Order: sequence, then structure tokens, then C-alpha cells
Amino acid sequence: MAKPETITSAANPLIKDVRRAISRGTLTGHGWCVAETFHLLEEALRGRGEVKGEVKREVKCEVKTVLASETALPSVEALIGPRPIKIVTLSDALFAGIGGTENSQGVIALVQLPEWKFEQLWGPAPLIILLDGLQDPGNAGTIVRTAEAFGATGIFFLKGTVSPFNPKTLRASAGSLFRVPFIHGVDPAAARASLRQRRVALFAGLPAAETKLASVDLTGPCAFVIGNEAHGVSPELVGAATGVTIPTVGVESLNAAMAAGILLYEARRQRMLRP
Repeated sequence: MAKPETITSAANPLIKDVRRAISRGTLTGHGWCVAETFHLLEEALRGRGEVKGEVKREVKCEVKTVLASETALPSVEALIGPRPIKIVTLSDALFAGIGGTENSQGVIALVQLPEWKFEQLWGPAPLIILLDGLQDPGNAGTIVRTAEAFGATGIFFLKGTVSPFNPKTLRASAGSLFRVPFIHGVDPAAARASLRQRRVALFAGLPAAETKLASVDLTGPCAFVIGNEAHGVSPELVGAATGVTIPTVGVESLNAAMAAGILLYEARRQRMLRP
């Protein structure tokens, strides 16, 4: 491990770049995502997997640089160990001025995410999530985490949806964005066409739908569209999907992330019961 470099000025180009990425919810100028917290650093360091879809290859994210406060530096060095990763140390006061979390842990990893190819989202048994206009990065990240937990093969961040590179999305995913194949900025029409081409059934969670979730067959190739928190699924995708409802008592609708979790769980349950 190389000796840590030291930055003392808030006007340093790297600091300005990171601060800009956090405030805008985007990648840095080098195309790196901003991963705050020790947990995300750990996940990035081990973020390796094998995609077994139409294109088979090992994928991994790469930690490019780690910013550490003076207080957190010993812990950062212990975690990184002998890996040849650049470490930049800042005073606690300077670090506090750039972090996006209320209670900073004093560590920011700048991570190069895998460059997923479209074909890698399908897997041998496609289970796809389409995020349709979601605006809350916490919801989006939680859905990504849930998608990984229940075996989803890929995620479409459709146009108009919060960026997967928003630091808040990444934190809410708890590192799942380092591993789950996703494509962002996808046109809804293109997503629909790709589903039809691969004969993937599209379902939309709709409170007023007559079809109950447990009554549909989710053991084959399928996809769920999760709509905007306030307006729900866009009319274009409602017309292309089979509407299903999650039976509830006393309330008409659920939080987007909670609804996605129930949909994905049901798909996982059915697939585990399949002979």
C-alpha cells in the first residue's frame, strides 16, 4: 500500500469534483461513483460476481481512490491492507465539509462500477425489475437490495427515474449496486420491446387490479414494473402489463419499495416450489 497523500484545501480539484458529484447525485468527472461509509467500502472491495446470462464473464467493481479523515485513516488502512489503492487523507474539518451523510464515518470510496451489457440482465431464468419514474433514491436503492436478495437478474432504471449513481441510492442499496446488473436511462418503449422479444411477461402492481398476486404464474420469465411514488406506473406501461394487486387490509397502497419486496418474494417463493 502506497503512503497516503494529503489534501489540505477545499479548492483542490478532487475535493471539488467529489462535492459536486454528491450535490448533484451523479458520478464524478472520472466516471466514479461516490460510496460513503465503511460498509460500502467493504462491499466494493469484495464486489465480484459471475453473470451467467447470454454473455458469461466475471464482473467486478474497482476502488480507485479512498478519501479518509485523519481520525478514520487507521481503520481505512487496516481495511484496505496491502491492496494498491490510492488513499487521500484530509483533516476532520475538511472532510466534514464534503460528506453527504449527517453522521460521517470519515471515509469515501470512489468506485468504478461494472459496465453492464444489455444481454447480462436476463440470466437463465429472467426476473427483471423496471423502475418507472421513481424519484426517491432511498426507495430505488432499497429495491435494488431487495432485488438481489430475491434473485432478480437485472434492473432497468427507465428514463425519468432517479440515478443509480446518486450516493443516497448507493447507500440504500447497501452495496447491491456493485453486483446486480442494471442499465439506466432506458426508454420505456425500448424496454417493452426487449421484453416482448424475449417473451418475458410484464406485471404491474396496481391497487385497483382485479388479479391477485398469488394467482399469477411467476415461475417463467417475468418482469415487474414499479411506478412513481405519487403517480404510480406510467400509462404506457400500464397498457403493456398485466395488473396485479397485493391484498391489503385498511390501506389501498404500499410504499414502492415495500410493494417491490412483496412482488419479488412471491416470484422467489413460486420458483423455489417449482419441481
